Amino acid sequence: MSTDLYRRIGRFLDDHRLSPDPSHYAFVHAILTDPNGGLARAAASLIDGGVRLHQDDIVRLGGGTPATRPEPVEPKVEAPPVRDHAVPTADSQSDSLAAQTQGHVETFLAILRSVQADATAFGADLARSAAKMDRAEAIGLSALAALTGEMLERIHASERRLQQATAEADALREKLAEARATARRDPLTGLANRLAFNESLGQCFEAVDPCHLALCDIDRFKRINDEHGHAVGDRVLTAIGQILAEEGQGHLVCRHGGEEFAILMSGISKRDATALVERARQAVRERRLRVRETDQSVGQITISAGITSFRPEDTQETLFARADELLYRAKNDGRDLAYAD
Repeated sequence: MSTDLYRRIGRFLDDHRLSPDPSHYAFVHAILTDPNGGLARAAASLIDGGVRLHQDDIVRLGGGTPATRPEPVEPKVEAPPVRDHAVPTADSQSDSLAAQTQGHVETFLAILRSVQADATAFGADLARSAAKMDRAEAIGLSALAALTGEMLERIHASERRLQQATAEADALREKLAEARATARRDPLTGLANRLAFNESLGQCFEAVDPCHLALCDIDRFKRINDEHGHAVGDRVLTAIGQILAEEGQGHLVCRHGGEEFAILMSGISKRDATALVERARQAVRERRLRVRETDQSVGQITISAGITSFRPEDTQETLFARADELLYRAKNDGRDLAYAD
């Protein structure tokens, strides 16, 4: 069992590219040995969908220190299955999380105030008893026993309240981690959103490994909305996001806005990055989507893409300008094309 646990801890550290220092080891050990605990649930909600843990996440969850920082990496997010029900908006998700978090905060504060008030009252009782003893007033054995019993009862009551406060603190930490993950996820497709993408993009500028950016755009997406309605258009966006996430597994796939997606690839050559995008383009082209309610064909769907590699002198603006120019050329040359510089 100990050998298996050691291997699982090692795999977790490798999967999240965390350095094997004692604080990281203790953090992962706590998660794996208590999978139903508050810390494990908070970590699970944060990495749901394949997002790698960052050092800041570990510190926020209670493990590690800011000094033990891993190498910069990109989070990986994969799309969830297409759902029939209405997709929640980012505002509705944020409002719900805010309400739940506020409830935990208020409960936590109420418990602490109760403990504080009880401790103050008990302290006053002890002070009166101590004053009697200082005045050499007699305290009978029965009174002393009653005082001792009351002390034990209040200690036990405080312990129960503190246990409840600890549970509320764990729930609050879990909700805050969930809120952080939600803030970085596109509510329609389940992919990373622009905030998560920009954070990872900044890390790529500091990385030693080669990094590549692909901008992908659904061709003639307006036609889909016009002919089939925006609900079908939303399903198409989700389906395309799934395909890109599957083909780009191990890399960051993001819905960058509207019908445009971005793929941030690292640790592979430019040729492999171009091949990855080509496979994704072909997979989209071969997918046949139909309207669920009518079984009517949506028609052939294609994407165009522009692929560029990071250069030492690049800024975010110059990098995106190159990728966008290549994407525009692919659109201008007939669509369903992927161009790399």
